[in-house]
Amino acid sequence: AQRHLVECCFSKLKQFRRVATRFEKTARNYLAVITLAAIILWLR
Repeated sequence: AQRHLVECCFSKLKQFRRVATRFEKTARNYLAVITLAAIILWLR
């Protein structure tokens, strides 16, 4: 059950184009984009 939750979360995050293609050059910026995407999903 836990694995399904994690896989579902990753699939929702990958719907964001910037997360799926990784436009950001640094890991710090990429982490910030993932954080913003997670916040947007959480607020929905």
